[in-house]
Amino acid sequence: MAPGRSQRDHSRMTPTSDELTTQIHTAMPLCALLGVRAAAFDAARCELELEWRADLCTSAGLLHGGVLMALADSAGAGCAFANLPDGAIGTTTIESKTNFLGAVTAGAVRAVATPLHAGRTTIVIETEVRRVADDRLVAKTTQTQAVLRG
Repeated sequence: MAPGRSQRDHSRMTPTSDELTTQIHTAMPLCALLGVRAAAFDAARCELELEWRADLCTSAGLLHGGVLMALADSAGAGCAFANLPDGAIGTTTIESKTNFLGAVTAGAVRAVATPLHAGRTTIVIETEVRRVADDRLVAKTTQTQAVLRG
């Protein structure tokens, strides 16, 4: 995800999950720290996964809500980046709202971000975070990303 690339620039061969993960880690170093893996990335959806780890938990072995929010925000940022209009160089989150609907005590979670609105100045993204094992919805995030220009 090089700065300044627009959705039209994604027409080359589809990168592998490992290549996508490297791009996500480079663009968002927090994702590397958390161990986030990229599963899919294009203008229609961005999918990121994270494995439960004890060092990412709060009491009683529950995956911390901040970790779930960081995963959702990162997936949303990736989706917004893939929907940048011409002349834009990046995005930044200006608003985010998360509802927590379930707990994660083991296994992986997957965040799937899809665009609701891709405009010239803002991009609105909806992200669902689900447990991979049973597809249970554990969080739902709606966020607005500001479009950055050089």
